[in-house]
Amino acid sequence: MKKRSVFLLILLIVLADQALKVYVKTHYHFGESHLIFGHWFQLYFIENEGMAYGWKFGGEFGKMALTLFRLAAVIFGVFYIKKIIERKYNPAFIVCVAFIFAGALGNLIDSMFYGLIFENSAPFSYNVARVFPSHGYAGFLHGKVVDMLYFPIIHTRLPLWIPIWGGQPFEFFSPIFNIADASISIGIISIFVFQKKFFSRPVSKLDLESEKIVNDEVQVS
Repeated sequence: MKKRSVFLLILLIVLADQALKVYVKTHYHFGESHLIFGHWFQLYFIENEGMAYGWKFGGEFGKMALTLFRLAAVIFGVFYIKKIIERKYNPAFIVCVAFIFAGALGNLIDSMFYGLIFENSAPFSYNVARVFPSHGYAGFLHGKVVDMLYFPIIHTRLPLWIPIWGGQPFEFFSPIFNIADASISIGIISIFVFQKKFFSRPVSKLDLESEKIVNDEVQVS
């Protein structure tokens, strides 16, 4: 697989992720939602101060540590992708790694720069956040990750006969995420599901000759 193709794939994912984030950040109030397809697909604007899908990690110190970890992962990813392309790994595996890298890069951009280039988004305020204000809402490495994809496919109450949780509201799928999160998830899940195919060693001519020799010896004996 060519480096150019991988670069274009990563670029397309990052551009799509950032374009949607910037649009939502500059057109939606915090907490505002709009139906896209029925009630099961919505754009619901929230900001995530921690990890993917709204998970948090240790306050301000944890946020900076997470941003630095993302930065280190992206730097490592550049060299790793270069290595697996040069060593001609399975093209599908390279695509999965590219998806993970693009997702990490997309969220890293938010964490590093969004606090500098955007105003703070307040719930139901008169104005939505402006881009490139005189003062951003946070410093370098302290930006919030913009999330907006919401798929409440099932919204019901659990049956009363279920222990502990019976009668409580149940929603699937409740996390609100972004294209970068989805890209990371697709890459990781695909590698997990198809790992045998990705990492199986191709049968070489030497392997076939060795197998033939063993079979011949078995027949003779």
